[in-house]
Amino acid sequence: MHAPASQLAGATELAPQALSAAQADAVFARVSRRLIPFLFLCYLLNFIDRANVGYAQLQMKSSLGFSDAAYGIGATMFFVGYALFEVPSNLLLQRIGARATLFRIMVLWGLASAGTMLVSTPAQFYAVRFLLGVFEAGFFPGVLLYLTYWFPPERRARAIALILSASVAAGLVSGPLSGWILNAMDGTHGLAGWQWMFLLEGAPTVLLGALVFAVLPDRPDDAPWLDAREKALIRALAGSASKPPQRHSLMPVLRDPRIYLLAFGAFVNGCAGYFLAFWVPTMVRELGVEDPQAIGLYAVIPNLFGLVAMILYSRHADRHNEQRRHWGLAFLVAAAGFAALGLAVPHSLPWTLAAVAFGGSALVSSTPVFWAMATRYLPAARAAAGIAYINSLASLAGATPAAVGIAKSYTGSLAWPSWTIAALLLAAALAVMAGMRNALPDHRA
Repeated sequence: MHAPASQLAGATELAPQALSAAQADAVFARVSRRLIPFLFLCYLLNFIDRANVGYAQLQMKSSLGFSDAAYGIGATMFFVGYALFEVPSNLLLQRIGARATLFRIMVLWGLASAGTMLVSTPAQFYAVRFLLGVFEAGFFPGVLLYLTYWFPPERRARAIALILSASVAAGLVSGPLSGWILNAMDGTHGLAGWQWMFLLEGAPTVLLGALVFAVLPDRPDDAPWLDAREKALIRALAGSASKPPQRHSLMPVLRDPRIYLLAFGAFVNGCAGYFLAFWVPTMVRELGVEDPQAIGLYAVIPNLFGLVAMILYSRHADRHNEQRRHWGLAFLVAAAGFAALGLAVPHSLPWTLAAVAFGGSALVSSTPVFWAMATRYLPAARAAAGIAYINSLASLAGATPAAVGIAKSYTGSLAWPSWTIAALLLAAALAVMAGMRNALPDHRA
């Protein structure tokens, strides 16, 4: 989409030989080509390494004698470490730069993910998942903050969607890949299939992290593939976010009630997302599919719909330069999908997959729109702390696997957790849509 004339006028003040709207589109297209594919791959591995614990349980629980509750608690420990170190990591990114921060995060989380193959007791499982959360903390909010340096608000949802589509694409990769590793590698060199899965899916993260310094400039002014006019254009349209901050501002973030409202929306999104990532393989197995590779292939089906929906919906939000109502509508549709899932999951595999595809597509479509809304609301001085604090509070959703595991142990079904999440989605949609009314710059969302 073309940049608004008022913004291009601002760019002209910084760049006497100003670029036209079409040339501006070309500049941001080049930025996307340079940054988005690499960040997409990073987030793809991030989601695979975070979510593969859901596939590991198909063998790991019985191999090590873990109960549903113990396994759920272990999966949840990731989010304890993640929440504790989220804000410090994002503030450190502003101080030492994106490249050094993402290098540190990716190498350490890759080693921790691969190291999960060595656990043999619940305590060891809890410890390695906690460390994985500590090491990974700051990755997602760091990427979001990094994007604010390069893209103005009206281009941001699409850029975020292209990266977040990796979380959906990860389902296309991790399901069949994890299922194949669990089957084909089980017993090779005396290691179980789940051990090979953690090793083979964790090691590439370390290798990709080592490439960060070669691929990512810290800020637009550091990009050798942009000329002076193009850098000036990005500074003008992205605003002060593209410039190194003078100071961090945490206390205003802590005192802002809308931050907690946004965090509630992100928390509910996380509850629904982790429920699907962690429990869909179990749903498929309990509906009669025993082969791990087949389970992985079935789990791919909903992701195909989600991938298309996320990209198209984010483009629509950017085209209309509106986020609040787009996000709320997606959450309402997701609530309907989860309500339907509660009815289908005990009885029918086709209807269960249809409900997951319907609700999950709406859920993932809401995510880039949400973060475009949140980053638009936050001024540059509070962006690092605000993004990280929202995501840190939202990471409490990591308790969902444990809570659902306990509920399933008592009820024997995943229906009630599905209905609970549907109610939360409905409540969050109404609360955030009302609370963010007239809260965004220029009242455009």
